[in-house]
Amino acid sequence: MPDHLHLDGAALRVLAHPLRSRLLTELRVHGAATATDLAKRLDTNTGATSYHLRKLAEVDLVAETGEGTGKQRFWAAAQTSHGWNDSEFADDPDAAAAAGWLRQHYWGMFNEKMARWEQERPRWPAEWGDAAHFSDSLVTMDANQLNDLMDELEEVVARHRQRAIDSPAPGARQVTVLLNAMPTNPDQRP
Repeated sequence: MPDHLHLDGAALRVLAHPLRSRLLTELRVHGAATATDLAKRLDTNTGATSYHLRKLAEVDLVAETGEGTGKQRFWAAAQTSHGWNDSEFADDPDAAAAAGWLRQHYWGMFNEKMARWEQERPRWPAEWGDAAHFSDSLVTMDANQLNDLMDELEEVVARHRQRAIDSPAPGARQVTVLLNAMPTNPDQRP
């Protein structure tokens, strides 16, 4: 499975839908599943689930695995991550709106995930509590330097993802790595 898909405007517009984004997340986190299984997990109906999986497949975000038949076909995420550049949608207000919706949706999901981790953290072994830490850093840089930094960080994550695939460690758990960078003072535009 390729690691990353750079979304175009069509893919953004397709993904900016509550059920579609939940379906993609479910497939990435839990692996291949049938539309029936996904509908049960996400508390929706199989018809809607199948329809939205096909829409995601049209923009290469999910794919059939070739396993199963008929209504019991298996679907999987086609990549481990995706992203986009807002500047590519300056002349596409629908794609720009979709990108804004997705960012807000993802922040809400990440916030819920962080809150859940904080509730469960005391029940995890101490080494996990220490390793799953939160930090921030202030760095002064221009947009090109920030872009370079984010590219390097994504390369580091990709390298560790591949190492985990090649040599799984005993006791390993799936980990969400959030890479976020933004101006510290958004009101002070260049």
